[in-house]
Amino acid sequence: MNSANSHSLAPQTRFAALACMDKIQAVTGLALRGCCSPLFAMADIVERLTRDPSTSRRISVVRASKHMSRGQEGMLASAWPLRFAAQAGAVELPLIYMISSETSAELSALASESFQRGIFCNDIETLPSRWPKGAHPWLPLWLLSNRKCQPFDPADAAEARAITLHALHSLYVEGRSGFYYMALHDESNEEVSELSDAQAVAAVQGMYRIGDAVCGHEGRRVRLLGAGLALRSVRQAARLLREHWDVDCEIWSCPSYTRVARDAAAARRWNRFHSAQPARSWHLRDCLGEGQDAVVAVTGYPQAVVEQLREHVPGRFVGLGADSAAPQGTPATRPEWIVVQALTALAEGGQLGYEPLKLALRRYQLV
Repeated sequence: MNSANSHSLAPQTRFAALACMDKIQAVTGLALRGCCSPLFAMADIVERLTRDPSTSRRISVVRASKHMSRGQEGMLASAWPLRFAAQAGAVELPLIYMISSETSAELSALASESFQRGIFCNDIETLPSRWPKGAHPWLPLWLLSNRKCQPFDPADAAEARAITLHALHSLYVEGRSGFYYMALHDESNEEVSELSDAQAVAAVQGMYRIGDAVCGHEGRRVRLLGAGLALRSVRQAARLLREHWDVDCEIWSCPSYTRVARDAAAARRWNRFHSAQPARSWHLRDCLGEGQDAVVAVTGYPQAVVEQLREHVPGRFVGLGADSAAPQGTPATRPEWIVVQALTALAEGGQLGYEPLKLALRRYQLV
């Protein structure tokens, strides 16, 4: 392991993390049947870890979230005691930090309490706000530019569980440096299901396919990518494209556009400086291949989050975010607008005429 990316761990830290992982793996499968939102999933995980005698002394939980009362047993109000304990030589324990932070300044201050270590779970999206996903526009920009942070926007409980398990193993078993961040919404999803082992591995790498690969008529295909709640709009757009316009769709959940982009950039940089050696692949190329199918990537954050992928996608790419251009009164992440953008990409690429696009604009009352 690169020493620049490693963190010294005591054996007790690894044992504590493994005990927490065993507990999560033992109960979360059952919990998923009645719990679909990422926020509910993380609250359930925290509750079980802090109340079970086998893990209650092996996990540190800070509850700065407005959804969690300050009187909850076994939870801290701040991570400062952990920082001072670490300076006094205490053994590091896995940290889950439940927060309600809308600005990068606040999140940065909270992260500094724990030396930028831990799993930060932000439920600001569930609270009233004038901002998309409850966060100031520069918060996601800070997340994607902070190399110590691994940011995620899980769509459902299954993704939140997979990310938590991976974060515990990465930070507290392997001893990697930095911290993990999850944006938590609290809307259930009837389409949620447990992830296969392969999907769970791909999810923590940043993206995985939902359903089967597309094998339809050549040219009239589009790949739709979505993260968090935006994945729901992507699913609806896929249904409209199939039913109304006879366009085949491949749906991809992207819990972390940033991890996907960083991985692609790192692999391409390595290949550039090691041209005499076998080239390395990257997760995005392994998922999408070298095909020229149009890709529409959607996020509830500003468009800059998905624009990270543009240079790594071989085909026509469309990025949609909360600040993307759209007809007045129409959210850029509305399913019908996603359909229009997909049809536009197909028309501009010559796979489809412009007539379906004109019909779609009138049908969905977007002109």
